[in-house]
Amino acid sequence: MNTPLPRTRTLTIIAQDPGVRDEEGRILTTQVEIPAEILSPGPRGHRVHIVDYDTTTNTLYYPQKYDETEEDSYKDPFEDFVKDASPEQILAEPGFHAQNVYAIVMRTLARFESALGRRVSWGSGAHQLYVAPHAFADANAFYSKQDQALAFGYFRVPGDTSPIFTCLSHDVVAHETTHAILDGLRERFTTPSSAEQAGFHEGFADLVAILSVFSLKDVVRTILLGTDTKGKVRMPNEAFRIDTSCLTEEKFRESALFGLAEEMGTKLSGVRGSALRRSASLQPLPTGQSYLKRDEYQEPHKCGELLVAIMLNVFLQVWLTRLEKYKEGRKDVDVSLVVDEGAESANHLLTMAIRALDYLPPTDMRFTDYLSALLTSDREMVPDDNKYKYREKLLDAFGRYGINPSRKTDKGYWEMEKGTFSYDRTHFDSLMNDPNEIFRFMWDNRFALGLEPRPGGDFGGKVYTEVQSVRPCIRVAPDGFTVRETVAEYVQMSILPYKELEDMGLTEDIDITDLIPDETEINLFGGGALLFDEYGRLKYHIRNRIFSSQNQPKRIEYLWRSGYISNDRFTQNIFSRMHLNRVLSSRRDFTEGF
Repeated sequence: MNTPLPRTRTLTIIAQDPGVRDEEGRILTTQVEIPAEILSPGPRGHRVHIVDYDTTTNTLYYPQKYDETEEDSYKDPFEDFVKDASPEQILAEPGFHAQNVYAIVMRTLARFESALGRRVSWGSGAHQLYVAPHAFADANAFYSKQDQALAFGYFRVPGDTSPIFTCLSHDVVAHETTHAILDGLRERFTTPSSAEQAGFHEGFADLVAILSVFSLKDVVRTILLGTDTKGKVRMPNEAFRIDTSCLTEEKFRESALFGLAEEMGTKLSGVRGSALRRSASLQPLPTGQSYLKRDEYQEPHKCGELLVAIMLNVFLQVWLTRLEKYKEGRKDVDVSLVVDEGAESANHLLTMAIRALDYLPPTDMRFTDYLSALLTSDREMVPDDNKYKYREKLLDAFGRYGINPSRKTDKGYWEMEKGTFSYDRTHFDSLMNDPNEIFRFMWDNRFALGLEPRPGGDFGGKVYTEVQSVRPCIRVAPDGFTVRETVAEYVQMSILPYKELEDMGLTEDIDITDLIPDETEINLFGGGALLFDEYGRLKYHIRNRIFSSQNQPKRIEYLWRSGYISNDRFTQNIFSRMHLNRVLSSRRDFTEGF
């Protein structure tokens, strides 16, 4: 009788980054569970290949060997090493660096697949993602779709004996991995459209990185108990209890838990505070004012901070609400209870954030769209939100930052489809996984779906329509209840001269219309997400119309002002360029780096 193989394996990683130390000054490490597989030297697995080549020094590091037999393949080769290793030894061991980045990438991927209820593809379209832990000597890290890779740099600071390795920051690795995953889920989100769409990529990646830390309970406990004395908030404690006076919004905001890339932020000159970004400190503006109307928030990282600020403030509210039952009438609280409640709060909010991606239009998305997606996707899984009121808190928090839902329905949900659709010529099994069957459904129901051109026109003509994906999902609610859905994504494209857009009334609100030559060709995008229930019936059609007089004028003006129109260079290696520009800006006394 064959013994079942383990489903998970445990590997050692650096807990947050090398700047987080225990009370004896050692780098804080932890063990994480990831999907089990038999690894080749590198490590190299079925989804992630570590290729440790340094382009700056032309060095190929010898790949760490992992046992390739089923009996021994689940051992952690660095479990004993990190127990006695000094910080200098850990920083000098490229094999451990490779394992650290592999484990965090796989852990982040597994978190997405758990939330979405299906396998997730990389944005490059390849089965495997290449990861270079020591790719170059520079204060940068990025995802490259063209290279099907994540590249992590390293840099030196005058006076330090060891380089700063971006591959050793949990936040940086999780951030870049999220870019690769999000690009696979919504590939048109990297197509220039607006500061909000570009900012969403950055803000969402930050959010995943920060909330993921709360599942590393030993890390959270160490930071809350203040064992690290290097400039972080020291919270008084007795044994393993924490004073209730420290369980406040102000104390939590100041802690290392709410900073991104602590060590990177400390070492990069010109960067505010102790962390690379502290979005949670961004406060709402007075009524009637909006960050999105400010020029500095047209930069993607700054714009993304707005999303992170809102989500982290909701997380703080929920966490503190859950702690009230322990604080009442007590001087101190068992720190394990505080950590557990934080982990539960972060896990629920992160699951909400990830699942909402399926409820977003595939092109020209705005933060208002994401709010409606958050509310709707969570209602599908958790109809009763009365206990901790996540949806109520989200709606209120977004509103205080001047962002309202895309749809003016009750409580901001997307409208469910109530139209009459024809299913006579489509086959249920194929509809759940075949793009051609989805296109057949769209063709048969093109008028009921309101697809462009309008009824009476030709479905083809100047509009090209493509079904880009069909993804069956089995989602598990907090109470164990399962919801089966199928998510299909289609995109519509058209290239028209600017003069023709004028004739169609799509340029009336553009302030710079006289600056754009009539013959300039403009790429228009539209599209939608079709969500089917377990019986193959359409529940939601979430879309942005390709000839929308609401979205397209704003997009065209943004593209022209940003230099994207008729300039293919701007769409190449967008993440490396964006991150590098941000680092260079920080050295010119701006506030952030990555």
